[in-house]
Amino acid sequence: MNAISKILFAWLAIFLCVPMPAQARGPEEVDRIVAVVNNEAITLSEFRAKLASVERQLQSRNIPLPARDVLEHQLLERMIVDRIQIQMAKDAGAIPNDSELDAALRRIAEGNHMALPDFKAALEKDGVQWSRFREEVRDEITLNRVRQNEVDSRITVSDTEVNNYLAAVASAGDAAVSVSLAHILVRAPEQASPEQLTRLKAKAEQALAQIRRGDDFAKVAASFSDAPDALTGGVISARTLDRLPTLYAEAAKKLQPGEVSDVLQSSAGFHIVKLIERKGGVSDLPAIRQTHARHILIRVDDKVSEAEGRRKIDAIKERLDHGASFAEMARLYSNDPSGAKGGDLGWLGQGDTVPEFEQAMDALPVGKVSAPVLSPFGWHLIEVLERRTDEGSEDRKRLAARIAVRDRKADEAYQDWLRQIRDKAYVEYRLEDQ
Repeated sequence: MNAISKILFAWLAIFLCVPMPAQARGPEEVDRIVAVVNNEAITLSEFRAKLASVERQLQSRNIPLPARDVLEHQLLERMIVDRIQIQMAKDAGAIPNDSELDAALRRIAEGNHMALPDFKAALEKDGVQWSRFREEVRDEITLNRVRQNEVDSRITVSDTEVNNYLAAVASAGDAAVSVSLAHILVRAPEQASPEQLTRLKAKAEQALAQIRRGDDFAKVAASFSDAPDALTGGVISARTLDRLPTLYAEAAKKLQPGEVSDVLQSSAGFHIVKLIERKGGVSDLPAIRQTHARHILIRVDDKVSEAEGRRKIDAIKERLDHGASFAEMARLYSNDPSGAKGGDLGWLGQGDTVPEFEQAMDALPVGKVSAPVLSPFGWHLIEVLERRTDEGSEDRKRLAARIAVRDRKADEAYQDWLRQIRDKAYVEYRLEDQ
């Protein structure tokens, strides 16, 4: 399951727990603005709907609820940061359209072994408004795209970094240890003054003091953390040490399960790390799944609209369905350098392509041509020629190392990027207004 699927299924779990909407407000109460983010407003009705969802989610995970005002502050901050990213996606034309959203919803339904109409009925029976669920899924796809476009796609890994990683694995042997962590981040502005850093460190120390005296870590995270996962207890899913930010990996090596680090400082701010579980030890790098694929790309840009690109790719798909040669169509029509090779992309590893392409490719049987797939580059037709699992070659080891280094760098870069866009945004708080 790739990153997008994991996010969608995680959010599905949240929304299946959403309670029925609260009793309608009286006619005398008018919706109002609780925050202004650049040129957009977050309304009280939006905020209340999200608050009900978060409260039910915390309760379903047996996480004690923070004080109401603390939870409201944390939630509003998360909504502000999400809104900034969605605004960036709108400016970049990265919001998924209805056809893409419908395809994602069908995949979620299929993952739950249900047809889409049955899935919709099941949600509504549980009190989940279908229209709101659709838009939440759209937002999650959007946030994933923004991270991919603004952060992940700009991460580079040098051969020297790969060599250093492989040398570290060979000498230390602990990079394949798998750990589950929880964390708290007290974010610092990019140009924080010494006085600001002192106040923020004191806030982190206050959080640590509450944990040391026995308060639930998840509750403290929900109360203090500025990380995107604060309202889910700050839990980081199990992963190998080499895929963690260096600061967290070094902290995890020194902790026993259940132990909590001291306050740690990085360029992003102040951190507290709890080791939940450690598994494994010295082992080989994981096997890499590889796919040999080819594609036809109709690029969407200032000269070719999304609708026009779709018409072109549909026409090509129709010709393929009537027996035209894929390689010949690629040579004639593909707007990608691979067109000269009949669209052949060679062997692709996990993470080598954008999520939209990889997800569609992974779902294809060998020898079948996909329906049109929209990615940030344009419209694709994809055919899988063969698949293999590389378990022992030197190329496999280097690719696995590159993925591990890239994941670690991307996590660190994402936190820095969130801090930067939050610092640059215009935000006006009105939650306390009467």
